[in-house]
Amino acid sequence: MQLSFLVHHQADNVAVAVEDIAAGSNAQGRFRDQPGDMQFIVSDSVPLGHKFAIRAITKGADVIEYGVTIGMATSDIAEGQSVHVHNLKGKRWA
Repeated sequence: MQLSFLVHHQADNVAVAVEDIAAGSNAQGRFRDQPGDMQFIVSDSVPLGHKFAIRAITKGADVIEYGVTIGMATSDIAEGQSVHVHNLKGKRWA
């Protein structure tokens, strides 16, 4: 199985693409340091190094990567949806 994404920490609500992921793909991935694979239907194109939600994130909720808050959702984000500047604001500027 070829991995398309990694999740860095159990608390994360986003995954990071390790290759370009096409919209509508059934992406395969896993936690970086734990056994067991997972898969998600990715609704948007996600370029290498960018993020997508691995569970729904409500507007105003923390976006978590590496087990730490990296920003706040500026709109509701569905599972499998791309997470980037169009729906994420860094808390430093919130």
